[in-house]
Amino acid sequence: MSEIVIKTAGLYKIYNENTIPVYALRDVSVEIEKGAFVAVVGPSGSGKTTLLNIVGGLDQPTRGSVTVDDRELAGMSENELINFRRDHIGFVFQAFNLIPVLTARENAEFVMLLQGIPDPERTERVDSLLEAVGIADKAENKPSELSGGQQQRVAVARALAPKPAFILADEPTANLDTKSAYNLLDMMEKLNKEEHITFVFSTHDPRVMERARRIITLEDGAVVSDVVK
Repeated sequence: MSEIVIKTAGLYKIYNENTIPVYALRDVSVEIEKGAFVAVVGPSGSGKTTLLNIVGGLDQPTRGSVTVDDRELAGMSENELINFRRDHIGFVFQAFNLIPVLTARENAEFVMLLQGIPDPERTERVDSLLEAVGIADKAENKPSELSGGQQQRVAVARALAPKPAFILADEPTANLDTKSAYNLLDMMEKLNKEEHITFVFSTHDPRVMERARRIITLEDGAVVSDVVK
């Protein structure tokens, strides 16, 4: 039986609830299995990023429940959510969000430093990850010395470093040229197939959609189709 790492039930996100309600999400119920390679797609304003933010504990639903890695997010304190995100969820954003004064190596190991992981273990894991994402030779370079594609690879290494239950990737190819986008997707697909790392993307990018093995389509905040290839 497949292991479910993400489960939402009756998820709503409503803004301006006391005036004219704006529904960002409407009754979204999905289950995502370990090892999935899923794209959440839909037009701008359909709720893709809102769904990822709620699943990632960055935002709270108006109604409904979210279970991540067997933990219900509702009711967690802010500190509990911070620690849960740090230890269970990897994030990759289109803006990279690297720390400019740190090297690629230091950015990749940053979360492990927060976790208190000893130096030898950090070094071994970061070396392995930078090798896996194809930028071991750029370990001592700062973000300003890296291309967009290289920065996004560092971001993926950072997301993988704490061994999360899954990776949430919000438009990860949006700022990349075609070659860099394909190289990044090749690398993510390889990690998914060989290490069974779960990836959930929000995307407009047909290059991501063609690789995904499941496509969840949102329109006006509701799931209108859920297709497994």
